Amino acid sequence: MIAPAHDLEDSPPLRRTAPGPTAGPDSRVGLDARDLTVAYDRTDVVHGADLRLPRGRVTALIGPNGSGKSTLLRAVARLHKARTGTVTVSAPDDAEPVDALALSRNDFARRITLLAQSRNAPAGLSVRDVVGFGRHPYRGRLRGSDPDGARSIDHALAVTNLADFADRGVESLSGGQLQRVWFACCLAQDTDVLLLDEPTTYLDLRYQVEILDLVRDLADTHGVTVGVVLHDLDQAAAVADQVVLLSSGRITAAGTPAEVYDSERLTQTYGIRIDVEPDPSTGIPRTRAVGRHHLRTERP
Repeated sequence: MIAPAHDLEDSPPLRRTAPGPTAGPDSRVGLDARDLTVAYDRTDVVHGADLRLPRGRVTALIGPNGSGKSTLLRAVARLHKARTGTVTVSAPDDAEPVDALALSRNDFARRITLLAQSRNAPAGLSVRDVVGFGRHPYRGRLRGSDPDGARSIDHALAVTNLADFADRGVESLSGGQLQRVWFACCLAQDTDVLLLDEPTTYLDLRYQVEILDLVRDLADTHGVTVGVVLHDLDQAAAVADQVVLLSSGRITAAGTPAEVYDSERLTQTYGIRIDVEPDPSTGIPRTRAVGRHHLRTERP
């Protein structure tokens, strides 16, 4: 059972003392997507992508707007049909990888869940009701009994520090609180693979740190396989064991942040000068995007 997250005031900021390990050729793989090509209106926007998410690790997908990060994640989650490619998943109890694209909708939803960029909050429902949506794959065609449902919902509320909000209407919550509700909904789904599409968007610094700390805890302590799309390069370096860089629908680099975060590579990918240096206290790469006015030494 996942231990509840501490209140932010009692928690250190998101910060690791060393980069996480790189998945080698013998590493266990929680999700393995091969040769995925995805198209919109008959135009390919993701080209032959290979994406391996090591089990119990955090993998961050980075790249500029329009690079294909979210589209790739949605294809893996079966929300957008890939034109070519395969996706396999492997849980601890599996003797061999399972073809994710051949699973029934409910079986798939018991293995992989995606927190999309935006979801509409249904008015008139409590926090507990919305978190309970995550139990849908376990209720069967006729919405039968779900013996583990109440425990899973309570557990998800505790993990996300929402237990005190359980009976409150979701329409009364702040944006950061509502994002935690949707995160709890994903946790209640109780899958081995968790995909997150820009989970910190529109959140203030407190909630960004809180969400990413929780992501790190899920991987480190409970073996959840996490794939997360992030725009903030420093957040990606701090939270991820490996990063995958996309540009124009193609994966151009993958590895630890130290391996991928090369100033010349990032500058070329983003079209703006990006300096990279190791954080003096952690060794984790730290980036600085340099605009036209950033080199001025004094202001008039």
